[in-house]
Amino acid sequence: MCGRYSLIVTDDLGARFRVHDPLLGLRSQFNVTPGREMPVVHDGAEWRMECMLWGLVPFWAKDASIGRRLINARAETVAEKPAFRNSFAKKRCLVPASGFYEWKGERGEKAPFYYRLEDGGHFAFAGLYDVWHDPAGGERKTFIILTTESNALVGEVHDRMPVLLHREDEGAWLDGESDPSLLKRLLAPFPAPEMAGFRVSPRVNNPENEGEDLIEPLEPAKGWW
Repeated sequence: MCGRYSLIVTDDLGARFRVHDPLLGLRSQFNVTPGREMPVVHDGAEWRMECMLWGLVPFWAKDASIGRRLINARAETVAEKPAFRNSFAKKRCLVPASGFYEWKGERGEKAPFYYRLEDGGHFAFAGLYDVWHDPAGGERKTFIILTTESNALVGEVHDRMPVLLHREDEGAWLDGESDPSLLKRLLAPFPAPEMAGFRVSPRVNNPENEGEDLIEPLEPAKGWW
């Protein structure tokens, strides 16, 4: 699964995701949790970046509370599940990120691990979004991150991982005319040799903690790699 990630904001973020008007004032966040408002990129006349809440609220939902449960969607079934199939067909998005966390161990003793690209650059999770309207006419835009089976690197810690898209596949993911069979092929585990992973401070376990120190590697501890 993916329940926590980071986004380091740099001057080239807009260029990396081919948006002409990146969000001004956006700050780096090293401990992004569900329910947070974060930038996503979606298609239209041109690629557009805007902030949405993490936790999908389908357009047909009776109330917004469902979003607390819908933070991930399994790639294997996303096209068929009622909560996701409309967004999979019509509202796909990129979720910019710099890395993500997974945990290993028993409840109460879990050690966090951080995963990023080997070169440390930005990447995009495969995401879906939707727009929900409340009874008063208000609008809420939300997103969800797709997951797949883990590659060899992440599999040492967890059996699922978020779908990281290859940069050259991002356009196909956003393209409303892409064939569904092609989209399914894009949802494979990202190659382990192109990623790095290491244990990090348990400070990240507290959603209130922030800072670049959360993604710094710790020295290996006994019983962990």
